[in-house]
Amino acid sequence: MYPQPELNRLAAYKAALRRDIAFRRAECGRAAARVTAPLAWLDRVAAFWRRLPPLAQFVAAPLVSLVQRAVLPRQKLLGALLRWGPLVLGAVRGFSAAGKSRPHPAGSADGQH
Repeated sequence: MYPQPELNRLAAYKAALRRDIAFRRAECGRAAARVTAPLAWLDRVAAFWRRLPPLAQFVAAPLVSLVQRAVLPRQKLLGALLRWGPLVLGAVRGFSAAGKSRPHPAGSADGQH
């Protein structure tokens, strides 16, 4: 059906294609392991936390907070956003709702100023 040289060329192409696929598969596996490493660490921390008795969790929560403050630098922007964000968001929503419910001027027929 096919001449032997054509079959040899197709076999070589197939072997090269399989090598490329194996290389890409290994490359994707290494990339996935690198990306999921922080998730694996968080999973280990969560498993450790669940193994602690409830009283130890109650005592450990403030200690973790103190260690976090001592070890990690203070993030002023994040703290300010967490502190003032809900207030600002509520004010923006209030102004937006007030603007939408405001009656339109009597002189405009289509509602635009």
